[in-house]
Amino acid sequence: MKNIKAIIFDAYGTLFDVNSAAEKCKDKIGDKWEGFANFWRTTQLEYTWLRSLMKRHKDFWQITEDSLDKSMKTFNINASMKNELLNLYKVLSPFKEVPETLKKLKEKNFKLAILSNGTPYLLKELVESNNLDKLFDDIFSIEEVGIYKPDSKVYDLPIKKIQN
Repeated sequence: MKNIKAIIFDAYGTLFDVNSAAEKCKDKIGDKWEGFANFWRTTQLEYTWLRSLMKRHKDFWQITEDSLDKSMKTFNINASMKNELLNLYKVLSPFKEVPETLKKLKEKNFKLAILSNGTPYLLKELVESNNLDKLFDDIFSIEEVGIYKPDSKVYDLPIKKIQN
């Protein structure tokens, strides 16, 4: 364990529950909220992969909004909910075990970081809104290289910093 220099997490779907935005609106969306949330996330990922393959980058917030538009149409969700869902996506809830696990790792003096498709602003807001900002040493966004995971340039970001 002493050779470990840092522990790097993905944000969306690893630390933060991507379904929590739709779940907070389940009274308005109804029993289709979970299928809608899963479709929104799948569409979001597919859009990042397609944009990377086409070399036509859009930032993650634009991808999130585009995939929400498609998902709302597919699930026949009232368009008036769009801003509410987007605002909730900015402050997704962490999975219940995340805060305590991160605190324990930090107490053991591990350097902790995030490597994410999210924009720097989105990631900062997400981490701060969940009071996790003091636990992370670095937050890396794919915006530094302009292409989404799983492109190898993305994974070089933390490696280059940690090796220096």
